[in-house]
Amino acid sequence: MTPSHRRPQVCVLGSAEPGSAAHALAGEAGALLARLGITVVSGCGSPATKVAAERAIEAGGLVLSIVPPDEMPPPDWPATVVIPCGMGDARNLLMALSGDACIVIGGRAGTISEVCLAWLHKRPLLPLVGCSGWSDALPSNPPDERQNSPILPWGSVAELEAQLRGLGLVRAQ
Repeated sequence: MTPSHRRPQVCVLGSAEPGSAAHALAGEAGALLARLGITVVSGCGSPATKVAAERAIEAGGLVLSIVPPDEMPPPDWPATVVIPCGMGDARNLLMALSGDACIVIGGRAGTISEVCLAWLHKRPLLPLVGCSGWSDALPSNPPDERQNSPILPWGSVAELEAQLRGLGLVRAQ
């Protein structure tokens, strides 16, 4: 049997302002993903997705950033690999497809777009609950009736880790 070289990948989608509980948990989620050997996929465009990427890098993890413009971001962009797609909002499909699962934190219209695309393509959704924002409603209000993928809420990093383990995204050490 050929060993797997690909690390699990988890997208971090959403938005939350600095100083909020959701922003703090986004950072903790990024650090957790790195410690678990999971590659973080993040556009790094909102404060929440940026802090997740920064904390993942600080913890020694890998961060793939898919950015909407067609040019490279500045050298201090919080990513180890950057893909400037030049597709504007259409890059939301790339974000949705690039994760084995998608963490959803708060969110606005762009997040809803990414969540619906992830749902259509059967990616598990892990919404942060208890911190307000659009992700709070996701467990009781899925994108539609099809039950395409599991919706696994979390409110702490311990709960997030349990959900990731349940999905089989954490490799045995």
